[in-house]
Formats: sequence, structure tokens, C-alpha cells
Amino acid sequence: MTELVTSAQMRAIETAAIESAAVSGLTLMERAAGGVVAALLTRWPGAQSGCVLCGPGNNGGDGFAVARLLAARGWTVRVLAAAGADRTPPDAAWNARAWKGPVAPLTVEALAEGPQADVFIDAVFGTGLSRPLEGELARVMAALAGVSERLVAVDAPSGLCLDSGRSLIPGGTPARAALTVTFGWRKPGHVLALGPELCGDVVTVDIGVGAWRKVAGGTVSLVTPTDPAFAQLDKTTAAHKFTHGHALILSGGMGRTGAARLSARAALRIGAGLVTLGVPGSAMMEVAAQITALMLRRIDGPETLAEALADARITALCLGPGLGIERAAALMDVLREGGVKPRRTVVDADALTALGPVSGTLPEDWVLTPHGGEFARLFPDLAARLGAEPVNGPAFSRLDAARQAAVRAGCVVVLKGPDTVIAAPDGRCAVHAASGAQAAPWLATAGSGDVLAGIVTGLLARGFAPYAAACTGAWLHAAAARHVGPGLIAEDLPEALPAVLSSVIGPTG
Repeated sequence: MTELVTSAQMRAIETAAIESAAVSGLTLMERAAGGVVAALLTRWPGAQSGCVLCGPGNNGGDGFAVARLLAARGWTVRVLAAAGADRTPPDAAWNARAWKGPVAPLTVEALAEGPQADVFIDAVFGTGLSRPLEGELARVMAALAGVSERLVAVDAPSGLCLDSGRSLIPGGTPARAALTVTFGWRKPGHVLALGPELCGDVVTVDIGVGAWRKVAGGTVSLVTPTDPAFAQLDKTTAAHKFTHGHALILSGGMGRTGAARLSARAALRIGAGLVTLGVPGSAMMEVAAQITALMLRRIDGPETLAEALADARITALCLGPGLGIERAAALMDVLREGGVKPRRTVVDADALTALGPVSGTLPEDWVLTPHGGEFARLFPDLAARLGAEPVNGPAFSRLDAARQAAVRAGCVVVLKGPDTVIAAPDGRCAVHAASGAQAAPWLATAGSGDVLAGIVTGLLARGFAPYAAACTGAWLHAAAARHVGPGLIAEDLPEALPAVLSSVIGPTG
């Protein structure tokens, strides 16, 4: 599992390490600076000059140490420092005094003076920014964006909130870094919102504080195929279809069955033993002409759904894709009234709209899969906070929104996007970051969300717990899109799953 830690957690870890007397703050700062130097030399081995921008806090102390280490290697180094030396923490002050070269004020004019450096190092604000970046510093960051493509950010591009990935520059955004060097662990802001675009390549440097990780409490994880849940994807030689569950995907009426058929195909491809489409009588012939391995059952309304669910072998449901809002509301009532045995259920698309604003807890075995617009209908207050410009840091994040939504709903919430956030009501939270090498831009096509709903439903049918099904499904969905690549349409995604599964579990299991 790949962990992310917040700014406050990182401070707690470093404080615990220092208070243990096992390491000093100066040593941690020196290790951090050494990591920055090693990373930029690896990226640009021919560079020989640098301009280091130092802020008034510990990030600035890292910058002064970087300047000293680069100068010791024979580099020509300019240092520009922000006002506020009287507020500089002791370790940062020590490194400022250890720098023996000239220091210019951190202004737009000073930034433009002299020969341009091979590399610029942004060490103005890292994890600790808690207020909007305004005045001269905001103008410097705006100017920095046009100075050089070789920009290294220490921890984060200044003005980026590392807990949310949101800009703390009113009306603007931080300068984009080509390389960001962070310490110990990546932070949520590296993978959320603007983070992937502004941070460039992120390098994580071990500064030797891993032994104190537990003092900071729980973390957010990045979804990767090394997570334990992925081991459940394999099938044993003794397996048969009923050992991997029976998924029931509910469809809309005539002319509205395509979305549910996409979901059903995905559920079958991901390994559900059986998948049945529950279809109203008006659409039976339409669906029968389109399917082969999938099964078909007439479900006109609540009564026939209750009859279908009398079969205990049905282990998971999917409501929403192409269902129609009125039909979705009627069928959901069957599940919420307690007259049938609860099933693990994906609630997507039209069913989310029918659900409306969530004011109380829902069945704990449900998985809600809203995109941004649907999330705003379900949790309008949380969406409003996400949409408001931050007035300080840490800014309200998609992690915060999904976590609070999961607690309110009492079930797993999957807030979809390039940075899909999966949250459980017990506080567990994960991010699937489809950025950089993991980017899947071709998922921006009609029907791709229906396929994700089907993948998660199929995993639920196979016995995955809701949170594990949502995390695993999000990764597999994006991996299938990357496998297909440009030109992808939603129908391609289920057909790409065998290759993706083989890459995770091997071609023979």
C-alpha cells in the first residue's frame, strides 16, 4: 500500500523524530536538501547554475541548504530570500547564516535581474502554507511561471495546498514545476485537483523518519495493484460459477438498455459467475437480441424485483445505468424497506438522481458512485465548499468531501474524476490518481461510468467487500482504458479486462 500523509501528519512525524533525540532538525534539513540536489542533478546532469528562491520558514531553510550544497559542487548560485527573517525558525536561520553568498530580495525585479540560471528552485512555501499567497510573493510566483521550464519545487510549488491540491493564490495558480521533490511520503495535494498538473514529476526522498510514522495516525492510500485486495481477483482450479456470485443488473425500458448492458458485460468480464439483466417487458426482445453469455429476467417493478431477490444466490445488484429516475426510485424502495435480504449494491447514474440529497444513513452495503454533478445533488453543502475559493489552508479537499459524505450516508462513496476518491464510513480513504503515467484521458466518453459500475458490481458479487471492490474496480477501469488507448469507446473497456487481469494475476492465475 502506498501511503499519503497530510502536512500536519508530516510535522508530527518530524517532531517525534526530533524529540526522540535520534535525529536533529538540522540533520533532517540537510538530508532534505541533499535529496533535492541529487534529484535535480539526475534530471539535468549538465546544469551548472541555479537560482534559489527562499521563503521565511523551514522550506526556505531547505533552500539555503540547497544553495550551499550546489555552490560546493562548483555551481554559480543566486539566492533570493523573502522578507521575514525575524520569524525564521532556528534551523532555517542556521542554514541562512551558513550561506556565505549574497542574498537578494525575493521580488519580481530581482527575479528578472542578471543572467538566467539553468535551474530555478522554489523553496518559498512547502507543506506549511496556511494563508492565501498575496502581494509581492504572489506576483513573484506569477512571474516565475514565465522564467524557466526547469523549475524544481521543494515539497510543493509555492501557493499549492498540499492537503487538497488547490491553489492558495487568489484568482491565480502556482507556477508549474517540472520536478517536485518531497520528503518521507507523498502528500494528498500531489495527486488531488491541480497537484498532478502543477507538480510535474514527483520524487520522494527518504529522510529517515519512517520509524515515527505511527505517531501521525491513519493515512490516505493510493490505489495500486500491490494492494492486498487484488489477490482476490484470481480464481482457484476448484471454482465454479456459483462460487463467484450472481450479479443482477437492472435495466431501463425500450431504447434505454445500452447502459445496463455495458455494466452487465463488465460484471461478467471481471469474473462474476453469473450475470442477469433485469429488464421490463417492453425491452425484453431488444435485450435478448443483444446478449449471449448474459442472462435475462423480466423485472417490471418492485414486486417482480422482490420475487427475484428471493433467490439467495443473487449476491450483488446494480441500479442506475439507463434505469430512468422514476423506475430507479421505485426499485430502490424495495431495497430500503427491509422486505428483502440485503445485497451489496452499486447505486449509480439515474439511481443517484432519484436518491436526491442524502440526509440520513443508507444501507451499509451500498456503494454510491457519483461524478461531480451527481455528488452536488447528493451532498450540496459539501459540493459548495469544494466550489468556494479557499480563504486559508489546509483547503477543503475532495478527500474531506468524500469522507464526510461516506459518514453521512453510512456507506462507501466513490467520488469519480481523474483523482477518484473512495471513502468508507469508518474513515478509510483512498485515491486513484489517473495522472502522469497512470493517466486515462480516453475515459472521457459516454458509457465509461456504466462500465465502472459493472466492474464494481461484479467484484461485489464475487465477495469483495464494498470498499475493496470500489478501490480495485477504479484501478482496473483506468488500466483497461490505458490498454485500449486513443479511440476508446465504452464497449472496448470490458473486452480489455482479460489482458489487464492477466497483467495483475498472470495468464493462468
